[in-house]
Amino acid sequence: MSQTRMTKQRMVILEELRKVDTHPTADEIYAMVRSRIPRISLGTVYRNLDLLAESGEILRLEAAGTQKRFDGNTMHHQHVRCIRCGRVGDVMHPLDVPQPERAAAKGFTILTARVEFEGICDHCTAHS
Repeated sequence: MSQTRMTKQRMVILEELRKVDTHPTADEIYAMVRSRIPRISLGTVYRNLDLLAESGEILRLEAAGTQKRFDGNTMHHQHVRCIRCGRVGDVMHPLDVPQPERAAAKGFTILTARVEFEGICDHCTAHS
């Protein structure tokens, strides 16, 4: 985990993300941060989210065909994604995923492992 210089904008983005457990998109974080820094640009939010993710301060959640979402909780855990609305939640009792140094795949150096569950959230179930 590299150390990223903590600018005021970066600190506000990090603070706002850590206040929620909704795994917001960059656009949603932008809306949250604008209440504190009205003149911040969407591009600045995107760049800072990328820097925070690369430094290990936050998690970037990416799944094919979906918008990136971000998580301020960097503790080891998995996620569940609603297949209808895309909402993401934390899995409170994560699986024991093998550590990369104990996993083997011919022709690969494994760096990390990520498990994501799929389901239907309570809101979508109630409105079916």
